[in-house]
Amino acid sequence: MATTVPVRLVVNGRAVVVEVEPRRLLVDVLREDLDLTGTKVGCDTSQCGTCTVHLDGRAVKSCTVLAVQADGSVVRTVEDLAPDPDHLHPLQAAFVEHHGLQCGFCTPGMLMTALDLLARVPDPSDGEIRDALQGNYCRCTGYQSIVESIKAGAAAMREGVPMPGAEA
Repeated sequence: MATTVPVRLVVNGRAVVVEVEPRRLLVDVLREDLDLTGTKVGCDTSQCGTCTVHLDGRAVKSCTVLAVQADGSVVRTVEDLAPDPDHLHPLQAAFVEHHGLQCGFCTPGMLMTALDLLARVPDPSDGEIRDALQGNYCRCTGYQSIVESIKAGAAAMREGVPMPGAEA
């Protein structure tokens, strides 16, 4: 029988305690134990960025973090972006409006990485956006629409104006 340890987290504003084997990854705990499947597993090698979440306010690839390493931390996943089920976050709305997604698999990681960038650089250049996205792969869009989506979402966030399509 495997040994488990309690891990205390605040996930999307809710305090949780999960019993985990010390070798389990944060991404697996989020998906399997907490049913937060917006965080994706794309490569199992920390290359693609689909598993990106915010850990204590910074974007991290949750496939590179053991759940026990996150004990006592605040975790935010893509499920926490929209203010309610009927509205999208301005960045999500911008991805819809500016075609920043096609299959959508990479989108949660792109959103979480972009939000981390925008928290530090509210009006980023195309180059700053592309630099921030270096660890996030998209196999569909060619990135230009993602960059345009992030720029539009950033503008909407700065202005506090809902984006067209923000009604879900």
